[in-house]
Amino acid sequence: MFPGLNDKNTLPSDGCAGALVGRVWLPGTNAGPVVVALRDDDVFQLTALTMADLLNDGDVLANTKAGTKIGSVNEILANTSPDNHDADKPWFMSPIDLQSVKAAGVTFVRSMLERVIEEMIKGDASAADEVRKKIFETIGGDIASVVPGSPEAENLKQALIEQGLWSQYLEVGIGPYAEVFTKCPPMASVGTGCEIGIHPESTWNNPEPEAVMVVNRHGDILGATLGNDVNLRDFEGRSALLLGKAKDNNASASIGPFIRLFDDTFSIDDVRQMDIAVEITGEDDFNWTEKSSISEISRDLTDLVSQTINDNHQYPDGFVLYTGTMFSPTKDRGAPGQGFTHHVGDVVTISSPKLGMLINRVNHSSKVAPWDYGVSDLMRTLRARA
Repeated sequence: MFPGLNDKNTLPSDGCAGALVGRVWLPGTNAGPVVVALRDDDVFQLTALTMADLLNDGDVLANTKAGTKIGSVNEILANTSPDNHDADKPWFMSPIDLQSVKAAGVTFVRSMLERVIEEMIKGDASAADEVRKKIFETIGGDIASVVPGSPEAENLKQALIEQGLWSQYLEVGIGPYAEVFTKCPPMASVGTGCEIGIHPESTWNNPEPEAVMVVNRHGDILGATLGNDVNLRDFEGRSALLLGKAKDNNASASIGPFIRLFDDTFSIDDVRQMDIAVEITGEDDFNWTEKSSISEISRDLTDLVSQTINDNHQYPDGFVLYTGTMFSPTKDRGAPGQGFTHHVGDVVTISSPKLGMLINRVNHSSKVAPWDYGVSDLMRTLRARA
């Protein structure tokens, strides 16, 4: 059963004290998304036409102070819940629109080793436990203290090659270049309350709870939000060339609930020290809760951003960047040794006190609400609104 959304299970622990911005779907004539700010438990429509406009325009914080009230936070959250949704009332969407949606992978030692395991067993979950034990016994302790791109990392690489344990995932985990890929097209991410999609042919998959950095066209990090980089472990394990199939499916990129902009209540140092929790509850009474700390990340957040936007690659509408996860659930859900995989109907809650809670329900990517409102639709809506 999906929980009803409200300020208690969605907003940061300090409520609307920070600079929170997002998007709301407004129904009626010229229906479509609008950019909003949350203040004093109410929601205000801003003058910015898109979230990309707001984040790329001068004094972002000043531009969130005005606006026209369109409802209370609790009213709109209640209508964002999938089991209590009225299409004639406003609801919250993913807080981003025209920005590119990028993701960094293999940024934590634990998840890096899980990727090595996936590669070695070619996506066969039943073989994971045996290989996991060998990997951790052989190289787990060494890698945890290695600085990516350092001379020590290069020495370790050569030692692992000699032992026949080198992997393309170790290359991006401890080598000089981070793995950065495109998670989904602009306008394709989903927000809190939405269903998230797993490919119907996947039998081994999991959520990836992450901090998502919000970056403008100049490479300035303006804030952060939460994300679920939904992943198909069996597809990626068969071949790294199936990364697109493993990562980019309908509703496979969840972001939200809101962007928290940096101000005197929230900074990038808060993100660096942030703990992110994930809870998975299933209709089969399955329950799994785990917490990870961004302080254990192998590469600094600013390094990941600078490896994404630089002289070789610009983003004129800005971008958001999933920063990776150390969450790789191994708790058996079915047969012993098979580990965790999603079931349709799972409710996934990703939370951190400074960013709130992002809550989604799992379905097959072929069954979720279709993605049928894109950039051209947005342009037509804005033109109709004059």
